[in-house]
Amino acid sequence: MTTIVLDAMGSDDHPQPDVIGAVMAAREYGAKIILVGDENQIRPVLNAQNADGLSIRIVHAPETLTMEDKGDKLVRKARRKDAKNSMAVGVDLVKNGDADVFVTAGNTGAAMVTALFRLGRLKGIKRPALAPVFPTATGSCVVLDVGANPDCKPEFLLQFAIMGSIYAEKARGVKNPSVGLISNGEEAGKGSELVKETYPLLAESGLNFYGNVEGKEVIGGAVDVAVTDGFTGNVMLKSSEAVAKLIVDKIKEAIKSGGPLALLGGLLVKPALGSVKKLLDPSDVGAAPLLGVDGLVFIGHGRSDANAIKNAIRVAKEVAEANVLDSIRTAIEESVGKQS
Repeated sequence: MTTIVLDAMGSDDHPQPDVIGAVMAAREYGAKIILVGDENQIRPVLNAQNADGLSIRIVHAPETLTMEDKGDKLVRKARRKDAKNSMAVGVDLVKNGDADVFVTAGNTGAAMVTALFRLGRLKGIKRPALAPVFPTATGSCVVLDVGANPDCKPEFLLQFAIMGSIYAEKARGVKNPSVGLISNGEEAGKGSELVKETYPLLAESGLNFYGNVEGKEVIGGAVDVAVTDGFTGNVMLKSSEAVAKLIVDKIKEAIKSGGPLALLGGLLVKPALGSVKKLLDPSDVGAAPLLGVDGLVFIGHGRSDANAIKNAIRVAKEVAEANVLDSIRTAIEESVGKQS
């Protein structure tokens, strides 16, 4: 049975959403879960959920990494052998084979640094990449990187494309996924120097390379995987989230302020609006994988509620059972062999 280790001190409102989401996942998906964090805070929340009979246990970790942990301070806490923070303890459970996946809604930078120092990179991988799934007009698109690597080299983007393709195929069920290179124009000669130098690598990679794609084509569903540097990807992610929220909020405002007929119309279209809101809601996926580290790590949003945590556990479980990590390892080894 797949074992998920969850950082119970991860979300902004920890440990309530984290523990409640874990209980929901254990009930709905039959997940085996280890909650890592301060047991004195976790135990009362768990006891209140009537979780008897569920496969959930607690591993005590008295310390927590926060947004204030940065730079050298963060590195020391992330790499120290006897670290007692919930991320380090949780990642070590994966490293030592006591769990299959680590899931956290904590500080993204802290999670990436902890995973890198304690798990290391897959052999041949230059940089790991954070790979969320974007909703599109035709389904979804895996976009990477969205923050792990603000500055990139062409070979990094090639590896992102390989990892993203495998993730789309194995975890998302997309056959022969198409790969796009995010640029400011569709033509091969368009884009920054990074884009221009990456284009021929992808064209010769053996992947199903679509070519350059603009942001509108990504959202339009032109490709299944889109690769870019972490700076561009992070701006794209945050902008997309903000626009989605703005649209939903403005529709609600218009209905409330439009008088009786608008309110009646709002009731009639409520089911449709609910479907759109679900499509735009990042909690439906729950967390994004950090691809390229030697272990499965998923990072969710700090504002995650119990439903987001539940879905993060679901996605993590599905990826573990699809053997995505082994598939990436094999593909990267083959790619490195071709280049040598």
